[in-house]
Amino acid sequence: MADVVILESRERVLAGILFTAAAYFLFSAQDASIKLLVAGMSVWQIMFFRSITVLVACGAIGGRRLFADTIASPIVRPMLVRSAFTLAAWLCYYNAARSLQLAELTTIYYAAPIIVTVLSVLILGERVPLLRWIAVFIGFIGVFIACDPTRLGISLPVLLVLAAAVFWGIAVVLMRKTAIQERTTILLVLNNFYFLLFSAVPALLWWHMPDATQLLLLIGVGGLGGLAQYMLFEGMKRAPVSIVAPFEYTSLVWAFALGYAIWSDVPRAEVFAGAALIIGAGLLVVGNERFRKRSEAS
Repeated sequence: MADVVILESRERVLAGILFTAAAYFLFSAQDASIKLLVAGMSVWQIMFFRSITVLVACGAIGGRRLFADTIASPIVRPMLVRSAFTLAAWLCYYNAARSLQLAELTTIYYAAPIIVTVLSVLILGERVPLLRWIAVFIGFIGVFIACDPTRLGISLPVLLVLAAAVFWGIAVVLMRKTAIQERTTILLVLNNFYFLLFSAVPALLWWHMPDATQLLLLIGVGGLGGLAQYMLFEGMKRAPVSIVAPFEYTSLVWAFALGYAIWSDVPRAEVFAGAALIIGAGLLVVGNERFRKRSEAS
């Protein structure tokens, strides 16, 4: 019986890793779409459209019962706090993106997985093995090599990205606490309802009437963002934050791939070296988890 429980636990953690990795791919695709949109409209309007799209999809799937259950959920207040931190991270990140190159932006922002791992110890009380700490720092070194941040100075955009990393780190840890208390569709409804609430007035103040292409991109952002949120919540339900945190680094690989596919950006040799370290860090976490569970089973 104990062997069955251990096997189920291992498969649950691996499923959490898979969900999380898929979520960050979808977030990367969403970011590429947003990069196309921010030239012509505000981040507030994009967030407003994304929230409406996700809420409409949730309503189509869950109906009135889903919204009734959401109102009665015990995590209404905790999700308000979590959504506020996520909103702050969004605003800091995309406002900094107007002034920094993508490589600079990404390098600074990828302090977030280290922040998540530290906060998972301080707030959630998770035990983080030394090997997992090593994986997190290997991933960050990979980002450092890929983006070559040695020429960066301290400026307002740099401080904004650092603030985004801190806000997102706190949001991810709070997400872990709320994700295990409620089903994923309710988390989606609450998260996007609060985003809609926060963004409605600024979106109307800085409204830009989208053309057909922009409208399709906005709907795509909603679909990608909603599915990414769903998978990230599901991943958080299945695996500790400190395990899945390094897999946020995989979105760097997707960002460069999408940059080449959409804008014909050709990565430097350092990017491939950094990507190898990032992927290696993720595989180290997966391999360590499989080995640890196998040792417990025996």
